[in-house]
Amino acid sequence: MIDRNIILRYYNSSGNEKWLLAGRQTKGTSMGNKTKYRPNIVFILSDDQGPWAAGCYGNEEIRTPNIDRLAAEGLLFENFFCTSPVCSPARATILTGKLPSQHGVHDWIREGNMPPYAAFYLEGVRCYTDILAEQGWKCGLTGKWHLGDSMNPQAGFSDWFCHRKGAGSYIDQPMIRDGVLEQTEGYITDVITDEALRFLDVNKQMPFYLSVHYTAPHSPWTGHPEAIVASYEECRFDSCPQEDRHPWAGPLTSLSHGNREHLKGYFAAVTAMDANIGRILDKLEELGLQDRTLVIFTSDNGFSCGHHGFWGKGNGTFPMNMYDNSVKVPMLVRHPGVIPPGRRTGALMSQYDIFPTLLEYVGMAEIGAYDGPGRSHCKLWRGDSLEEREDVVVYDEYGPVRMIRTRQWKYIHRYPFGVHELYDLKRDPGERRNRIEDQSCRAVVRDLRTRLSRWFERFVDPVRDGSRLPISGSGQLRRIDATYTGEECFSADRIVFEENGFPKVNDRIDLESFQKAAEISP
Repeated sequence: MIDRNIILRYYNSSGNEKWLLAGRQTKGTSMGNKTKYRPNIVFILSDDQGPWAAGCYGNEEIRTPNIDRLAAEGLLFENFFCTSPVCSPARATILTGKLPSQHGVHDWIREGNMPPYAAFYLEGVRCYTDILAEQGWKCGLTGKWHLGDSMNPQAGFSDWFCHRKGAGSYIDQPMIRDGVLEQTEGYITDVITDEALRFLDVNKQMPFYLSVHYTAPHSPWTGHPEAIVASYEECRFDSCPQEDRHPWAGPLTSLSHGNREHLKGYFAAVTAMDANIGRILDKLEELGLQDRTLVIFTSDNGFSCGHHGFWGKGNGTFPMNMYDNSVKVPMLVRHPGVIPPGRRTGALMSQYDIFPTLLEYVGMAEIGAYDGPGRSHCKLWRGDSLEEREDVVVYDEYGPVRMIRTRQWKYIHRYPFGVHELYDLKRDPGERRNRIEDQSCRAVVRDLRTRLSRWFERFVDPVRDGSRLPISGSGQLRRIDATYTGEECFSADRIVFEENGFPKVNDRIDLESFQKAAEISP
């Protein structure tokens, strides 16, 4: 009998479907003549990395051999989008499958990470890690959490090695291990990986879910391995054109625009992280776990290093932006024997699709009872064709800024007054010409605006509706709840108002003070 073995599908070099026995089935997972198996999952999340910052996405200047290895051995998504182009909301959506206007995290979490005012921003919202833990997976986190209350394990995680805040120095960073603050030594990217390897060694005999959340390549772009930084000394950085300053650009642009040292630091942060991803892949192979483990690599949000004339992500400008560089992220999935290697897909997908896809992938879709905006793409992951409809769209929001994007059009609506934007991505993939005032596009604008409004009306929680909140990209101060529902939840200290009433970024911040602040803010 083979009822206690896992049956996996794989593909030979000719692309023919084959079957094999691999690993062990957990008791009670058989249903009819179908065999559900419980693969391990390693979820690797980078911080502030656009798809352009990886060799497998076409950048010939940056060195990412291990990320490229995942692409060669798995599936690469060419059009994968974050749900909000800033850290904490995007991370909350990945875990919950819900929009910021459902889970209530609308900006990077500025307050509530540490005692005495620590707060769990996802309280009452179910994460897929909660479900996995309930169903027998050992769930571990190493690295960045940044969803409030960094001290205490939560959301199904029982193994907790957590960054205090959202970012900070790359050297000798204090970390929290299962509720106890400890001082670590060395390069934080290495330290996060060391803990990941420890977790794999300890839990190799059971189904596990491991989140490896790097702070790289987030600022500061100093403190990275000197040899790697020096290796980019002669780099031309053609992949990061320092374009004319964007009129909405913020103080990070003043600090970094045209700064070769920061470009070297950003590239070095990615390459050092890539080397550590290689350590994780090698450990899986060493432990004989490679064929039993799904590996996912993605980023929380995109980033611009001079593209469009600014440095940063969605809050790199004010008003906040929705350029593809801010909202597109790399997405790679690998599972030898299950996910066919070397494929690419241009399907439009979003972070809110991860929750239903992962639960279906591990056979827990019924238990998850998902009712959010995403849909499962499990069939595509496994190699089956996924019907691509022309009307497939993705949506984004960052407070009062919302986006709808089809294959051809991107429409951005800023509540309550604008400025609104429309881009024809087929004729203008670089998003250079805003056609919102083009009379020939009036019907397109009307259609997209209607679809955007109706879609959000379908899903938003009125109490957490970002379109009515004063979100400026300066950070969230507390959870939205029955007591705090409005402006007291968000910081606006970056904003000044000119005589005409139009808000802009306060670019008069002392650069030395800003640089210090950048070491602890996301």
